[in-house]
Amino acid sequence: MAKPQVVVAPVLISKLSVNAPEFYPSGYTSNYSDSSYEDGCDGYPTTLAEFVQEFLNHLTEQPGSFETEIDQFAETLKGWVTTDDALQDLVELIYQQATTVPHFSYMGARLCNYLSHHLTISPQSGNFRQLLLKRCRTEYENKDQAAKGDEATRKRFHSFVLFLGELYLNLEIKGTKGQVTRADILQFGLRELLNALFSNPVDSNLICAVKLLKLTGSVLEDAWKEKGKTDMEEVIQRIENVVLDANCSRDVKQMLLKLVELRSSNWGRVHATSTYREATPENDPNYFMNEPTFYTSDGIPFTAADPDYQEKYQELLDRENFFPDYEENGTDLSGAGDPYLDDIDDEMDPEIEEAYEKFCLESERKRKQ
Repeated sequence: MAKPQVVVAPVLISKLSVNAPEFYPSGYTSNYSDSSYEDGCDGYPTTLAEFVQEFLNHLTEQPGSFETEIDQFAETLKGWVTTDDALQDLVELIYQQATTVPHFSYMGARLCNYLSHHLTISPQSGNFRQLLLKRCRTEYENKDQAAKGDEATRKRFHSFVLFLGELYLNLEIKGTKGQVTRADILQFGLRELLNALFSNPVDSNLICAVKLLKLTGSVLEDAWKEKGKTDMEEVIQRIENVVLDANCSRDVKQMLLKLVELRSSNWGRVHATSTYREATPENDPNYFMNEPTFYTSDGIPFTAADPDYQEKYQELLDRENFFPDYEENGTDLSGAGDPYLDDIDDEMDPEIEEAYEKFCLESERKRKQ
């Protein structure tokens, strides 16, 4: 009998490896997109608008990620933005986010500055910075009508004003010798926007002017003085005239007066050569700047000099629920009948207030030594 033959199956050799890196399609950025997909977004962004809006929303929720993710975003963006229309769309998306989403104006200005230096596409219609300034000019040219408009119109206008202030502080222009400067056109624009706000002295316009000057006042005055201009003196005179003549609320007039005092103290800037003295409301125009700095849940700093300080501080107390209304072990902690908690919204006891102020000043003095 013939011996049966043993058939040996051929060995298949594969080039696939379990250790191979993950594959991502072109245009996908893993850093910031993962979290958004985990929140329920299916698939990857398929258009420029989806890609940019996703990143803008991510920065709104996690502003601290700007430094670590902006490089990758800009590099990926270069693959999307290849035409005039695409660049126009990009500018509009960022502009809308910066002027409609609360607290995004600063982040939007930083993003604009980065892209103006790293997004190298320059089509016939202009580069990123040129198109951005052109978009701002469209809004700027309607300043007088907007300042006189209804409440909704003025609110949009005020958002634009504050975004332009942030652009002035953050948009860097490289000179012919490589030096970094600010855009003079924005400096001129802010001056004219202040004129429009003061020419229509309703409360909301004046509050916007106060916020803008607190944001940019010191930088604007330094720039004007360097050119031998007296624009800030004219602005302060305009404010004093408004306080005397305008039919605005008493609280807004107080904000304007506090701003004048802040400017008289060199915008709160303390020089190391100044001698130490105990600050009081009478001898220190910037007295309230000695108070501690608080932060909102969005990470926005504010002090007692901020026009919205009392409102924001109360919102902070309410949000954190520092004084919960509940009973524990049969003890009523709601504050009912307790004279201390009943007067919690009143002014601090004078002796405690004085001791606290001295403590803050002493701490500040030791820190500067």
